Amino acid sequence: MASQPQKLRKRPEFLRVASRGRKVATSGLVLQVLKTDEEAPARVGFTVTKKVGNAVVRNRTRRRLRAALQRVARDTELASVDLVLIGRDSTRRRPFGKLIADLEHALKKGQAL
Repeated sequence: MASQPQKLRKRPEFLRVASRGRKVATSGLVLQVLKTDEEAPARVGFTVTKKVGNAVVRNRTRRRLRAALQRVARDTELASVDLVLIGRDSTRRRPFGKLIADLEHALKKGQAL
């Protein structure tokens, strides 16, 4: 990957991706993808609801999603796209190899690759 993805930080950015982007659900995660017009590095946000568990569980889930994205982004070019990865209850128990496969499948189906 040419450059590190930037972070989505503000709620309106997450809402814009949710309302205008594509949504792809897999067993391990939900991915929302919004292509942008500008030639810029990818921007990524992570979110996990309180339904998944307490703060420790949610943070662990978010770290697993971040690690999976880093592994996938190492081999692929992500640019001009906003991504939101939503952790599910199954994300924390999913074998890491399958979580990576879920993310790759979601990126291809969401046309981010």
